[in-house]
Amino acid sequence: QPAHHWQAIYRHAFYRGGVVMTSALSAVDIAMWDIKGKALGVPLFELLGGPTRDRIRVYGAPNSHDDARKMMEQGYRSFKIPVGGRSRYSENPAFIKRAVENFASFREAVGPDVDLGAELHGDHQPQTARMLVKALEPYQPWFYEEPIQFQNLEAMAEIAKLTTIPIATGERMVTKWQFRDLLSLGAASILQPDVTHCGGVTELKAIATMAEAYYAGMLPHAKEGMIGTAASMHVMASIPNLVGHELPGMFTTDTRVERSHLGKSYIKKPLVVGSDGHMKIADNFLAPGIGVELDEDLVDNERGVTEWEFPEMWDRFDGSVLDH
Repeated sequence: QPAHHWQAIYRHAFYRGGVVMTSALSAVDIAMWDIKGKALGVPLFELLGGPTRDRIRVYGAPNSHDDARKMMEQGYRSFKIPVGGRSRYSENPAFIKRAVENFASFREAVGPDVDLGAELHGDHQPQTARMLVKALEPYQPWFYEEPIQFQNLEAMAEIAKLTTIPIATGERMVTKWQFRDLLSLGAASILQPDVTHCGGVTELKAIATMAEAYYAGMLPHAKEGMIGTAASMHVMASIPNLVGHELPGMFTTDTRVERSHLGKSYIKKPLVVGSDGHMKIADNFLAPGIGVELDEDLVDNERGVTEWEFPEMWDRFDGSVLDH
């Protein structure tokens, strides 16, 4: 009973709504939906109303122009690149110029027919974010992701009014109630919840339905592994307002294990991206439940592997702590 147990886990907690609690709830909720799908012998998206599409657009995250070109040869037609680096409250012309030139060079490398999102990752204060979104607008980014920290929704709403480019945010937000505030303020029109943090399959579906009522699109965050990514894609297969989907980085600097954003060394049958930059549902998600199985050698594959650690952020001028 995923819906019943979701309510019990969330509402019986005295300190409700924080990301630690909702991440634990997400894991339980995803497992319940997987069990239910397997018990009934149907893929998860069938339990959520059936498919609204036959494929899911995915995007890549190239580190260089060569990476982008190689990904285009593989079929990708959507990308996201970082913009600007850490900034001060108000920046000089050289900082803005470097950010614009970097984005412009990627736009030239991939061409005008390719989606190219601008990842600002909450690294900027509103003063600098305003300058960046205006300076980058001539290159028509697919979206501006997290121009400022998500807690400052009123300021993000003001930034959204300054530009014709959609604002995307939500990877650090949880539950329908936080996303309700974002949507009602008009702070973003592309939502990026992560199924492993926002409250699981149950809540991701609820957020997508609410977003549809605000004419907002869904571009889910997916950095926490293959199980969450597959579960999220099942939800996206069942909704009408999908923009695209992220693939997990599967970060590690350890060469003893070979990972990939499609699940190599992690799941028995890695996911497949077609030549059109989409994942076909028929090629990836028809097995019961979530439809992926962990590699039988996963524990041995990962034993002792050094994990990627989130970097600390310091101001380059005075060493003070910066946002990320």
